[in-house]
Amino acid sequence: MNVLIVTLGSRGDVQPCVALGKGLKNAGHEVTICTSELFQPFITAQGLHYVPMNNQLMQLMDSDMGRDAMENTHNLWGTIRTTIKLFSQVKTMYRQTLQDVWQTTQAVKPNLLILASKAAFMAESIADKQKIPLVIALPFPQFVPTVQSPALGFPDWPLGHWYNRFTYWIVHTAIGLYGGIPNEFRRKVLQLPPKPKRMGLLHRADGSPIPVLHCYSQQVVPRPTDWPESAHVSGYWFLEQQASWQPPEDLKAFLEKGQPPIYIGFGSISGRQPQRLAKVVIEALQATNQRGILATGWGGLQANDLPKTVFQLDQAPHDWLFPKVSAVIHHGGAGTTAAGLRAGRPTLICPFFGDQPFWGNQIYTLGVGPKPIPQKQLTTSKLAVAMHELVSNQTMRRNAETLGEKIRAEDGVGNAISILEATFSAQLSDH
Repeated sequence: MNVLIVTLGSRGDVQPCVALGKGLKNAGHEVTICTSELFQPFITAQGLHYVPMNNQLMQLMDSDMGRDAMENTHNLWGTIRTTIKLFSQVKTMYRQTLQDVWQTTQAVKPNLLILASKAAFMAESIADKQKIPLVIALPFPQFVPTVQSPALGFPDWPLGHWYNRFTYWIVHTAIGLYGGIPNEFRRKVLQLPPKPKRMGLLHRADGSPIPVLHCYSQQVVPRPTDWPESAHVSGYWFLEQQASWQPPEDLKAFLEKGQPPIYIGFGSISGRQPQRLAKVVIEALQATNQRGILATGWGGLQANDLPKTVFQLDQAPHDWLFPKVSAVIHHGGAGTTAAGLRAGRPTLICPFFGDQPFWGNQIYTLGVGPKPIPQKQLTTSKLAVAMHELVSNQTMRRNAETLGEKIRAEDGVGNAISILEATFSAQLSDH
């Protein structure tokens, strides 16, 4: 197969795609990844082909408006308000993304297109024009309806099957608001007729179902029994650390000279008050007599501002670092959540937006971490209580260790490749 993977987002969105790409390459397939230019060095260093996409999404996330939006989308209504507020900018970004993907497909000439992004959903028209197979890859359950649970972002009210089904209708309708963009693109650029509305989000224009590949563990989110055969759960797509990577001496020394620290990191997202967050975290660590590792994203915090019991970390592979800490505290990105669970460490999620509250609630439901604390509600006292539970609750720690063992036994990348090869073998033989 000649596979093109399209994704948008932060490092946590791109890294699983790189893991899948490496697995496909090792299985004998040609792989190209199309994403923001920021990630070109990372992708090419893994031996994969790279083609550029605009950086508009990352720039929006890093703007004052974007940071404000992230701080105000911790619930459904906040998400709706943010979507309306950013509608015009997002429409412009989508149009440019479609142009980028169209140019890429003409150059790469793939015979399988993997859209690994919510924003990339709109590029399915390009697969229609190229007459090639298409799969959607997602790190969370969001778009395939089920009567067994509501859509991500909706409260889990005990209202029965009708309510759960209705929440997915709302999600599909909301995404449909952008439907004019791909249909305009189909007509003006691809010279294709509009996609019939009745086909919806999960079917192509000809009515065939679009396979959806979810890259998380069924140990964390069980697959609903009423999903169609076109919806798969493969397990996590982990990118193994480079054998050549070595930790800096100061990090090694810090880890060796005391009790295992708590890892605290909010990825590329730190909101508009990173200094406030840093102050809360440091005070909570001191209140509980815990050592800590603060990952990047703290808005100019200098190492000399920290007590000796707190280490500021530029970067380290999660699969190397997390087994060496006592617990992990983070924003709830799908990738960081997966890495903490795989390491068997109890986890506290302090969500900003998007799928992060979902992962926080799932951690709590599984008994491998305390109840999530939204960023806006994060205080020193609340965080100190959660830190104490993370390190002292032995049932929680055993649950985390058991779940970690199960996740480490899975081969998510291998499962995904088997699904792709089995699903598309007949179609690919015609190309």
